[in-house]
Amino acid sequence: MNKETSMNASVDVAIIGAGPSGAVAAALLRKAGHSVLVLERQHFPRFSIGESLLPQSMAYLEEAGMLQDVVEAGFQFKNGAHFVYRDQASAYDFRDKHSEGWGTTYQVERAVFDDILIRRAAKQGAEVRFGHAVLDMQTGDAPVLEVADEAGTRYRVNARFVLDASGFGRVLPRLLNLEAPTRMPTRAAIFTHVRDGIPVGVHDRNKITVAVHPEHRDVWYWMIPLANGRSSVGCVAEAAVLDVPEAEREAKLRSLIRSEPTLNRLIGDAPFLMPVRHIGGYSANVERLHGPGYALLGNAGEFLDPVFSSGVTIAFRSAHLAVETLKRQLNGEAVDWQAQYDRPLRKGIDTFRAFVENWYTGKLQDIIFARDQVPQIRRMISAVLAGYAWDETNPYVVEPVRRLNTLHEVCTQRG
Repeated sequence: MNKETSMNASVDVAIIGAGPSGAVAAALLRKAGHSVLVLERQHFPRFSIGESLLPQSMAYLEEAGMLQDVVEAGFQFKNGAHFVYRDQASAYDFRDKHSEGWGTTYQVERAVFDDILIRRAAKQGAEVRFGHAVLDMQTGDAPVLEVADEAGTRYRVNARFVLDASGFGRVLPRLLNLEAPTRMPTRAAIFTHVRDGIPVGVHDRNKITVAVHPEHRDVWYWMIPLANGRSSVGCVAEAAVLDVPEAEREAKLRSLIRSEPTLNRLIGDAPFLMPVRHIGGYSANVERLHGPGYALLGNAGEFLDPVFSSGVTIAFRSAHLAVETLKRQLNGEAVDWQAQYDRPLRKGIDTFRAFVENWYTGKLQDIIFARDQVPQIRRMISAVLAGYAWDETNPYVVEPVRRLNTLHEVCTQRG
């Protein structure tokens, strides 16, 4: 038997990508007794951005049997978000929210976090092949993937269904020409990790800090405290603002940090622990999230913006919804992927989109920094910021655009 023949596989579900959505989907499918093969182009652990989780994610980690591994990993505890703009500050405690469910989570180094999840999925019986790239796909009731390992050996994977969890790699959108225009402007981010050296009691490490540039309200920063005295810090702006040669990125980020009073005070001169990285054009969309024999999970389908750390939550939600639909299909039931997967997933994405768009117009910033906030409404906003963007008991999920516009008018009238 030659190597190519020995690597051929037939499984119930093939998953492209071993990131959070792929790992959770694999674990949930294994719990249901289905055979799973995960194909990952890279080797883990590997660096990834998106270190601040939302509390709603915890329910999916628990459902997938991964919660204990995450809790015991020693990640930085997180209970909310701290927003700053010039001399204004507003902190949201996610435990004080409208929606039922988790109010706390973690801020994680994604290389470690993602590795924990996929290793747990492997222990649950999923086969994982690192260093294997999907080159092509034949769609249909019995999809076939053409795959290559790092030695260039090609082989075929026959599956009853394929889930694309390839994140920003967006494997199937590229191979099947599924890309669609995104409504989000082209933005970019530059970022690094720092040794923050913040003394105990000076800053609340249990919250992500989101800071608005003092002169340009569409430019914002994150500071995410991590374990062991590290923080992830970055700046997001229109792509042209951050379009500098690689050799100038460190100076650019340092200058931007020093221009924001709170971050300058906390980490203005903190040593960078890795080269400053750049990511641009990350907002993405597709015509549809499913097709004959496949569905797209997480960032492989749509990514909005990093401002509210929604990426991993959307990834987990997509894995949960897709697996619930797929289990019925694999058991011989007739399913409607549009009604049971696409529309329900996009409901929460559209909620997050309304919040993101209102952030960049400045309306949501006005709401967040408003004086004399009504506690009940504040808890509704807090619930969405905590990831509960699918909870339709929340008026800001049912009608996010209208509700935010009305709330902004009220805040503006109050001054």
